[in-house]
Amino acid sequence: MGDTLAQTEATVAASTASRGPPQIFVLLADGVPVGTASFLAEDLEERPDLTPWLANVFVAPEARGRGHVRDLIAAVEAAARAAAVPTLWLFTHDADRIYARAGWRPVEAFEHRGLSTVLMRRDLT
Repeated sequence: MGDTLAQTEATVAASTASRGPPQIFVLLADGVPVGTASFLAEDLEERPDLTPWLANVFVAPEARGRGHVRDLIAAVEAAARAAAVPTLWLFTHDADRIYARAGWRPVEAFEHRGLSTVLMRRDLT
C-alpha cells in the first residue's frame, strides 16, 4: 500500500522551496493529475556546472495533445523567472522539437546512458 493523498502532499510540500529550486508542479485537469514537471538545481550528473533545470516533464498518455506540456513548461519557466534565474537547462532524448516550439534552443547533442540526447537552454531575461 502507498501513502494517502494527504501524506503525499505533505511530503511534496516539505521537499519544495517557495522560491527557487526544488519545486514540483502537478497539473490537474478536472481535479485529476495529468502531468508533472520539476524545477531542480541539478539534473545531469555530467554537467554539474549547469543549473537550474526543467526536469521530469510527463503528461499521462490519455491527456496528451491538449497543450499540457506547454502549461508545465510555462509553470517552471515562471518559477525560474520569479527566482531571478537568467538561464534554464534541460535534456531530452526525444522531445527536442516540442521544447524548440516553446522557445528552447539546442546547445549540444550527445549520448547519455546509451540514448541520443539533446541539451537545451532557455534564456529567461
